[in-house]
Amino acid sequence: MKKLFAAVAASALFAAGAYAAGANEKLDVDIEDEDDISAETLEKIVEPPAKDIGVWPAFFAICEIPSAAQSPDIVGFRITIPYSSKHDSVTGFDIGLWGRVRKFEGCMFNLLRNDVKDELSGFQVGLYNTAVQADKIGLQVGLWNEAGIASGFQVGLVNTSLSMNGFQVGLINRSEEMYGVQVGVINVIRSSDFRFLPIANIGF
Repeated sequence: MKKLFAAVAASALFAAGAYAAGANEKLDVDIEDEDDISAETLEKIVEPPAKDIGVWPAFFAICEIPSAAQSPDIVGFRITIPYSSKHDSVTGFDIGLWGRVRKFEGCMFNLLRNDVKDELSGFQVGLYNTAVQADKIGLQVGLWNEAGIASGFQVGLVNTSLSMNGFQVGLINRSEEMYGVQVGVINVIRSSDFRFLPIANIGF
């Protein structure tokens, strides 16, 4: 019985050693001591696969097909028919009826809505424009414009923002914090000493 136990233990140790050797071979790393593990080696082990980036000149976004997990980042033109899939990032032009994306750099021209869930750098032109973080926004033009942290211009019937550094021009302008000028019939800066002023209001 002792001989049988010794044989089984020896076989297990041999299999474990062979497995460890194979793992080292896959990583092209000879790890004999903890000190041998360099930062470059660790990056090899934990680095996620690179995300595909679209290199074609135009992408046709048809509803939610393909999904965000399957869609590459878009560089060039994205044409939304009738509305866009949820891409992580688009750089270039977004044209159609309803454009939705997490990060956008460029010009969005969607008739019904331009919707950026995170960072926007560029222009939005449409009936309803929204951006969460638009500190390099440039311009929002539409009937209704909404922005979180924004720098640039909002031009429309209704302009709203949490923190605005720039100009709002419209029928109704409203901002929690404003560093700039509002021009319109109703102008509200909630952090200002003069929260409401007609014609024009200034935040500084």
